Amino acid sequence: MKLLVKKSVQSAIFIFSLMFLFALTSCRSGSPKEEWTSLFNGKDLSGWKIKISGHEIGDNYKNTFRVEDGKLVVSYDEYEKFDNEFGHIFYEKPFSNYVVRLEYRFIGDQVPGGPGWAFRNNGIMFHSQSPESMRLDQDFPVSIEAQLLGGNGTDERSTGNVCTPGTNIVMDDELITQHCTNSISETYHGDQWVTVEVIVHGSGDVYHVVNGDTVLVYEQSQYDENDADAQKLIPASGDLLLSEGYIALQAESHPTEFRKIEVKILEE
Repeated sequence: MKLLVKKSVQSAIFIFSLMFLFALTSCRSGSPKEEWTSLFNGKDLSGWKIKISGHEIGDNYKNTFRVEDGKLVVSYDEYEKFDNEFGHIFYEKPFSNYVVRLEYRFIGDQVPGGPGWAFRNNGIMFHSQSPESMRLDQDFPVSIEAQLLGGNGTDERSTGNVCTPGTNIVMDDELITQHCTNSISETYHGDQWVTVEVIVHGSGDVYHVVNGDTVLVYEQSQYDENDADAQKLIPASGDLLLSEGYIALQAESHPTEFRKIEVKILEE
């Protein structure tokens, strides 16, 4: 009888511990009822808006963005030469507290004329300005970028870095004004698929997760008041912090494929 009571108590403690951990996890990541929602239907570009530098919004210059075999593809097969036609494809609505998750891979060769730094280079832009608010010849939206990079087959090259066009961030209580900061990720050579998650808590903490590993953490995404494009977006209150914005994917001169583009809304 004592043994049965002891087992019962142990079971109760075990169940209570599981319930506590479950509740703690839910508090950190949001309600357990939250679901992943696909932003890309795998059939067409419904729900997305295209803006390519030098072209009006909606002009999919040379069919740069397309859908092939259920994937959202950045293609340059209709280009003879790249001439700074940096492109972005924006999801139609803004987000604030959420996780965005996708799989990406680089394929083929970089288009002639693409800058050296853009070799196997793409990115997830978030807290971005709307495509409608961009200048005609603006290369990059004011945003925070989770930079996606591929290796060259030899050298180390991290992915899941952060870049800040028209913005700044805070890391370890220090304002970071340099354009890009590397993560601690592995290097991914070849045409392999890589899974990236960006966990965004409004103007608070941001986490970059690559293949399940957290590789970069920062906070207080904000406008760079010294940037000409950002200056036009700063509210009358003067508040620099970014708490929401659009999600966009890039076209920077290297063919890229995306799939399983999903978002999960988190509690504030």
